[in-house]
Order: sequence, then structure tokens, then C-alpha cells
Amino acid sequence: MISKFLFKNWKSHRESTLHIDPLTILIGTNASGKSNALDALLFLNRVAMGAQLTAALQGEGTQMAVRGGIEWAARRPGNTFSLEVTVRATEQMDYEYRLDGHVLGNRCDLLAEQLIRIKYRATKDGARSSESGRINLFTTDSCDDHSPTIVARLYNEKRGSPRPLSRANAVLYQLMGQKPRQEIEDGVAAVLEALKNIFVLDPIPSHMRGYSALSERLEPDAANIAGVLAALPADKKEDIESTLTRFASKLPEKDIRKVYAEPVGKFGSDAMLYCDEHWGNSKENAAVDARGMSDGSLRFLAILTALLTRPQGSLLIIEEVDNGLHPSRAQLLLHMLKEVGGEREVDVVVTTHNPALLDAMGTEMVPFISVAHRDPTTGDSLLTLLEDIADLPKLLAQGTVGRLSSRGLIEASLHSEQGKQEAGV
Repeated sequence: MISKFLFKNWKSHRESTLHIDPLTILIGTNASGKSNALDALLFLNRVAMGAQLTAALQGEGTQMAVRGGIEWAARRPGNTFSLEVTVRATEQMDYEYRLDGHVLGNRCDLLAEQLIRIKYRATKDGARSSESGRINLFTTDSCDDHSPTIVARLYNEKRGSPRPLSRANAVLYQLMGQKPRQEIEDGVAAVLEALKNIFVLDPIPSHMRGYSALSERLEPDAANIAGVLAALPADKKEDIESTLTRFASKLPEKDIRKVYAEPVGKFGSDAMLYCDEHWGNSKENAAVDARGMSDGSLRFLAILTALLTRPQGSLLIIEEVDNGLHPSRAQLLLHMLKEVGGEREVDVVVTTHNPALLDAMGTEMVPFISVAHRDPTTGDSLLTLLEDIADLPKLLAQGTVGRLSSRGLIEASLHSEQGKQEAGV
């Protein structure tokens, strides 16, 4: 699973690190760089799926452009960026993958790429200890700006076997299926799987209210949620709909007895999402389809469906995770993310501005909160772990994390701390 991302000269980030935990929370004011960081994850997912670097940024076909497209991919006034990801393959082995892009006019070419395998010693109880060795599974030679190809050097225990490859696609993707040495093949497969399993979810309730075709995978806007649920094997469908019902029943004032999807139409190739509601002393349940459900309920069901249907080891990204949800349900949302994500081994990264959700996390979640903020001098975006703020004990003495965030005290402390560092205090 992915344990860390590093962004260098990517959009507004000069150099930032995003640590990935089972539940990672990213907070910060508007325009602080939260979305820019998450755009890097979307870009890496697209190139791992085979998209050319240019298409991964500017979009292609039905695929939307990354915010800012090619023009804003590299931190200005430069034209290059570097993205690095660490994948934990086993307790004693990591893979470090880095991709450097070069923006030239209306295209983005590969500037450099490398994949490193790192092994660690084990303690008596099997835990990770010190590093025991690393090898470059592949690196690339420097090339001319206008060259269409780049030479990758594949590990051979010597200087590396040269292999000319296209600069339009990631070397990682191009090596898939080429049968290199086993060490390289294993590393490429591990990193590709991790990057392909990044899923950016942006539920759009208005898209979820209609009929959808039976589907195997949830779309990023969750428009086909009914089709995904209805297409599940009977036993899995029953389990997932039971979990959906268990959590959804705690959302509204009304009593939800069941959440489910059913095929519709003459050929049963489309589906609709339903819930059975019960009110007061009524002896019957009333079936309501997605057209009558609230935006908040639909978003909640989309997030839960993604957690329940994503492959084990996935990384689920959700911006403004509590959008449309009443603050009183913040604790329910947090419980759902932790319980279902943990059970299914799906890591989750969310952004939020909601003080109620931050308060629901309590101090035990402090190590998993990162703060996006801007350097007051350069304007560069930075990511800082909340627990690394020197004045955090004093801040927490003034109130909860939600209260501190809503009053801007966290960012003020970071700016003060940075000012002291620059002044040499």
C-alpha cells in the first residue's frame, strides 16, 4: 500500500510530503494547496493506467482535465515538476518511484524516471528495523528537450541494460509485459497496482438520481451507484446492502428500513437506487427512489459504496467529505470511514473545512491530520503534520481542533513559526 507522496515544483507546491495512513485528513484554508496536492495523485493514477503525460493533464475524451491543465502543472516560473511515491510491499520492503515531467508549450514529456527497491532488516518480532540495502531497478539517462525517446537503464547488477522508450508515457507503464528481470517485474507490478488503485471520488447527487446501466465499477461521480449495486452477486449484494442500511438508518429523522438497488425495464439492464422508509405508527414501509433522496444522503451512500466495493489495498480520495451532511452526523461519518475502511483495508484521504468533523476526531486523530498552508513570503504551498507544530500543546489548550481551525489559529501559528525560523530565532 502507498505510505507517502512527495511533490516538488508541482503546481503551488515547492516541496511537500503527504503521509498516508488508514485515514488521512487534509485541512487548510481555501487556496492553500489541498486540491493541488490531490491532483498529483489523480495524475499518477492516470499515467499508471496508460494515459500519456499530456492527456493525463489536459484530459482526453470523457476524461476531464486536471485543474489548471498543462499550463499550471509546473510551479511557476519553472517548467518541470517531480512526483514521488513510496509503496510498502511488505514489512521489510519498499519501492520508491519518481516521475519528473517537463512542460513544453502545450505538451508534457517525461524528463526522468526511476524505481528503487529498498529492503529493511527485521527485529526479532518481525517489525521493520534499519535499512539493509537498495537497488535501482531502473533509471533514465538525460535527453535533449525535443527528443521523442528516453533511454531507461534496467537493473542488471552492472551499469544497467539500455532500453529506448517513448517520452510520452511513463516508463513504468511501458515496461509492463516486457518481461524484464524478476526484480524489475515485481517492482513495476507492485507500483502500478498501487497507483491504479487510487480512486478519486466526487459524488454528484444530481447524477445519481437517474437510472444507470449495470456496472462492475463505480464511476468517479457515483452516477452508476444503482448499476454497481444491482450487478453484484446475490450474496455480496445482500451483505453490502445490509451495511448500507445499517449506516443510512442513522442519517435522517425518518426510519430507513432498507437501502437497495434493483434492475428495471424490460431487459433488466438498468437499475435504480431505492430506500424503504417507515414513519410513526404506519404498518407499511414506503419505497422512495433516488429521485426523492437528499443530496447529503446520496453522497453518504456513494462514499460508503466506494469503501465497500473498492479492491483491497486501494486509496480512496474524497474532497469535502462531509459536504451536504448535517454537522450532527459528523461522528457517524467518521465512524463509518474508520470502521469500513479498516475492515476492507482501503486507505482514505479526505479534505474538510467542517469544525464538527474535526471535533469528532478528538486528539487521538491529531497524528493523521496534515495542514495545507502558504508560505507568507513566497506563496508556495506547504503540508505540515499537525503534530509537528511546535505550539500545538498551547493551541490545544485554547480549544478543540475544529475550533482552532475555524478561528484560523493553526495557520497563524504556522506563519509565526516560519517567521521565527527565517529570522534565526
